[in-house]
Amino acid sequence: MQIDPAAHSHIDNYKLITNLVVPRPIAWVSTLGEDGVVNLAPFSFFNAVGTDPLYVVVSVAGKEGGGPKDTARNIQAAGEFVVNLVTEDLFDAMNVSAADFPAGCSELEAAGLHTAPSVKVKAPRVAEAQASLECRLHATQPLGAYTLFIGEVVMFHVADRLVGRKLHIQDFAPLGRMGSPSVYCRSTDRFDVPRLSYAQWRQAREQASAAGGAPPAP
Repeated sequence: MQIDPAAHSHIDNYKLITNLVVPRPIAWVSTLGEDGVVNLAPFSFFNAVGTDPLYVVVSVAGKEGGGPKDTARNIQAAGEFVVNLVTEDLFDAMNVSAADFPAGCSELEAAGLHTAPSVKVKAPRVAEAQASLECRLHATQPLGAYTLFIGEVVMFHVADRLVGRKLHIQDFAPLGRMGSPSVYCRSTDRFDVPRLSYAQWRQAREQASAAGGAPPAP
């Protein structure tokens, strides 16, 4: 079936892309308003996009009635934010923070959470989160009804029990966002397959050919 997005509404297209590009990590973004109120909101148009420097992107839609959301306004004003990762024990609190609280009302307090100080930015992190990324705003890009924020990660906060030798992260199972409107997934079902080099692929192909079997597809 071919579906031309130009022939459908943005609501239909939102359903399509959010149900097909899955799973998506959840950026639980904490920011500090100019009034001193801590804002906390989840966004699933989020990912890591570079390691040298360390960049993450978060895309934030405007309010339905127009104007920027508190998160977008705070990032623009302060030039910083914190991405907290959402694990299953924090799902209910994350869901509360997604409600349309009025400006000046802290979602963090409403969700029964606590702040922990950051090191390199003023915005606090969620104390209960197992991992948080302090970010300084690198660039902003308007994208239609959205604003894309590119942040440079300047500090990691990771629970001690998750960090193994040589900074190997173990037993970390954040939740992911699946399809619209409210489908999520766990990241506990995993498999580990080493990436093949070209030499290994060629050797396997030659071995299969010598054995009379079908060679791996090129």
